[in-house]
Amino acid sequence: MPTLHLSIDEYDHMVRVGAFDAIDRKIELIRGELVEMNPAGPIHGDLIIYLTNWSAQHCDPKVTLISSQTDLELRAQQSRPEPDLMWLRKARYRTAHPQATDVQLAIEVADSSLIRDLEDKRKLYAEAGIIEYWVVDAQANCIHVNRHPVAGDYTARQVYKSPEKIAPAIRPTALLSLTDLFDEP
Repeated sequence: MPTLHLSIDEYDHMVRVGAFDAIDRKIELIRGELVEMNPAGPIHGDLIIYLTNWSAQHCDPKVTLISSQTDLELRAQQSRPEPDLMWLRKARYRTAHPQATDVQLAIEVADSSLIRDLEDKRKLYAEAGIIEYWVVDAQANCIHVNRHPVAGDYTARQVYKSPEKIAPAIRPTALLSLTDLFDEP
């Protein structure tokens, strides 16, 4: 069965005219296709809240903005994903969505979307040139860190678990304790 592919311009037009307002689903445009995202559960939300607060405390506000679930424009890939969290180059994004070159760190929290985040989005982000991409695995309590995109994939990929600490390449002093992140209340 043929699949309808949309360009970013067609997708933007549909958003502007309210084409998706009638559906109660969260979607992303990935490689020209509409992809439905699973609703977020409490674990997903808790991890995003923790990571957002950690990011706000540890980024350098002179060079970095923290953004949660904001559209990212990857025009060459005909994609408009919404990473759970991004560290962005400090700028105003009133007239255009952030581009791959604006992203200092992209983070996806995976509770039910692990395969898509580890495979499809990893390759999408690497192809776009996003310099660092983390996948927070809520089930296995670990973080998959991807750095150095080359030829459509990351050349440095490593998994971190508690009691390890990690930091974004853009801010090596911003240590994230995986013990604290995954600690249950």
